Amino acid sequence: MISQAAYQEPDILTMAYKQPVMQDQLIPFQEKEQQIPGSVQYTIRRYRKHPQWALEDMGMMVYHYKKEEPARNYLELRFCIAGNVYCRAKEAPCDACKFNATPGCTERVDTVDVLSFRFHPVHLTQFARSRKPESTVSDNLLEFRHPGSFSKTLSLCGRTRLVLETVLNHTYTGSLENIYINAQSQMLLLYSLECMVGEKEVEGFQCKFLANEADREKIVFARELLLKHIGEPLTIKELSRKVAINECYLKKGFKEMFGTTIFDFYQGQRMEHARYLLYEKGLSVTEVSVMLGYSSISHFSTAFKKHTGLKPCELLLH
Repeated sequence: MISQAAYQEPDILTMAYKQPVMQDQLIPFQEKEQQIPGSVQYTIRRYRKHPQWALEDMGMMVYHYKKEEPARNYLELRFCIAGNVYCRAKEAPCDACKFNATPGCTERVDTVDVLSFRFHPVHLTQFARSRKPESTVSDNLLEFRHPGSFSKTLSLCGRTRLVLETVLNHTYTGSLENIYINAQSQMLLLYSLECMVGEKEVEGFQCKFLANEADREKIVFARELLLKHIGEPLTIKELSRKVAINECYLKKGFKEMFGTTIFDFYQGQRMEHARYLLYEKGLSVTEVSVMLGYSSISHFSTAFKKHTGLKPCELLLH
C-alpha cells in the first residue's frame, strides 16, 4: 500500500511491465468508455502488444480522498490483462489464433487490455447504508471515511478473471452493452473489496445447496434474466419459475453469490440504465419511464432520486 505522503496516481501498464512504457509503443486497437456523471465511469483500452513486452496480469485499487474537496473523491479499479488474441477480420477474440491453429494468419493481433472502473461517492452510497460503530474496512472505503489516499495491488482470483473475461469478450452492443458492463463492474467491486480486506476466496458456501454447480448456474442465470428484462420487471415468483429453483433458495443464493438482494440489484441496474438513457441517448423522462416499465412518471422520478440523489431532469445540469 502507498501512503498518503508518497501517494501518486499509479499507471497500471507501467507496473505490469515493471518499467515505463513509451508512448510510441502504445498502438491503440479498440476503445470503449462511459463518462456519465454520478455513474460508474469506465474505460476499456485494447493495445497491440509490443513483441518485447513481458507483462504480468494484475489488478489495483486506487482510493482517492480529498477531505476539503469531497466531490473529487473516488474509488477506482484498474486492471491490465495480457495474452489475449483478436482477429481483425472477425473483430472478436479468436481461439484459432490464440492456440496457433492458423499459423501465418495476417489478421491475428496480440493485445494488452487496460481497464479502469471509477466509482464516485454518489454511486457508492447505494452499497454503504450502515453507519454502525462496528463498520468494516469496506464500509469505511465505500463511505470515504478512510483518512488518506492510497493504492494497493490486488490478486486476480478466478472469479475476478472470469468477470474480466466476460467484460472483454461479450457480444452485447448499444444499450444492452451499457447494462451488461455496469452489472459486471459491480461484481468487480465486490470481489476487489473482498481481496482488499484480506478475505480469502470462499471454498464453501453457507447455503448448502450452492455446493451443487447446477444450482449455482441457476442463480447466475437468474441474474442474466434480470438484466435482459430491465424494462419488464419480473416478480421473484416468475423468476424462480424461469430458472427452476424455489423462491427461498433463489433469494438466499442470490444474496450469498452476489452480495445484494434481488430487488436492490435489479433496481440499481434499472436506475443506472435510466441514467444512461437520459444522459447519453437524450431521451425524455417520459420515454425512459415507459421503457423501464413504470406505471407513472412520478414513481420513476421518485425511484431515480432515491438511487442517484437527483431528479431525472437535474441530471443534465451536471
